[in-house]
Amino acid sequence: MKSTNMLPLLPTTPLAMFDMWKAGLMAFELWSTSLSTITMRHHLWQTQPFFSANMMKENQKMVTEKLEASMEAGLEMQKALVNSMNGQLAPWWITSQRTMKPYHQRSSANSRRLAK
Repeated sequence: MKSTNMLPLLPTTPLAMFDMWKAGLMAFELWSTSLSTITMRHHLWQTQPFFSANMMKENQKMVTEKLEASMEAGLEMQKALVNSMNGQLAPWWITSQRTMKPYHQRSSANSRRLAK
């Protein structure tokens, strides 16, 4: 017997396909900006003493931003879980965008800041 509450694994409308494409694009941007940020941080660590005030501030900011992003992503996952328990299921391409958004924003901002 087929359940009517199941969401499709693939989008069925053009708008949903566009949302799925945006989720893939966001994942690619997150991957690429993360790699460039890691490269720039390694360059900083190799060219400046780790105990300098600038490096201590940058390292503290890096850790704080990662903690904030993980808390925001965790909150989005909890919202999706609570909504699904209440029968308000969202497709995976929407929940993945919402979950990646905090990491994407911070990774892009870090890449721009470190490129200066």
